[in-house]
Amino acid sequence: MKTTWLHDLFDLFFPNLCFACQKRELQKNAVLCYACHRSLPTTDMHTMKENRFTDRFFGRVYLQAGAALYHFKEDTAVQQLIHQFKYEDKPKIGRILGEQYGHQLMKNEQFSSVDLIVPVPLHPKKERQRGYNQSDFFAKGLANSMKKPWLKTGLKRTKYGESQTRKSQTDRFQNVLESFDLRDNAALEGKHILIVDDVLTTGATLEACASKVLSLPNTKVSMATIAIAGTI
Repeated sequence: MKTTWLHDLFDLFFPNLCFACQKRELQKNAVLCYACHRSLPTTDMHTMKENRFTDRFFGRVYLQAGAALYHFKEDTAVQQLIHQFKYEDKPKIGRILGEQYGHQLMKNEQFSSVDLIVPVPLHPKKERQRGYNQSDFFAKGLANSMKKPWLKTGLKRTKYGESQTRKSQTDRFQNVLESFDLRDNAALEGKHILIVDDVLTTGATLEACASKVLSLPNTKVSMATIAIAGTI
């Protein structure tokens, strides 16, 4: 009884607000208020074999499937949601969104055939600074609802914070490619791997991770992110 009273008192002065709009109170185990849940720009990419997500990788790596939950634009509720997730110590956002999106992905045959879910890794130093790998929490949520295993240690990041400013486009990709490596070949080989990240922008990071996985015999790759940047 005492714990419940203290919890109610805390909620009175520090209400659990929507992570997107920061205005409305949340229901239990939610990250979005009803209004934001209905208004955020969701995609239907998971229903299509070819879409804006897979087009981003055309001629670069072959994907079985690719999709993002939201369209991303700056100065919007989606950006606020991602910011809270990555920089404000709110990892549960990724887990809950992953659980919600996983139910949608399982309705698509390409995604339902996934064998293993692997997050894009952070460099160990970056993960210690942040306290968690945001992509791993998204991966956990997807794994829960898709009923698939996930493996945090499938890939590793070997370089930390190297500037790309003075590099050509080719050199930039080569540098990103060299920033990742395989960590558990046996667990990945011969499987359909779903690689997940928070936001798809240029696609260089996901491409580098996919290239490493596809270097193993008999592997297939799909991708999923919380959001995709670019023109709708």
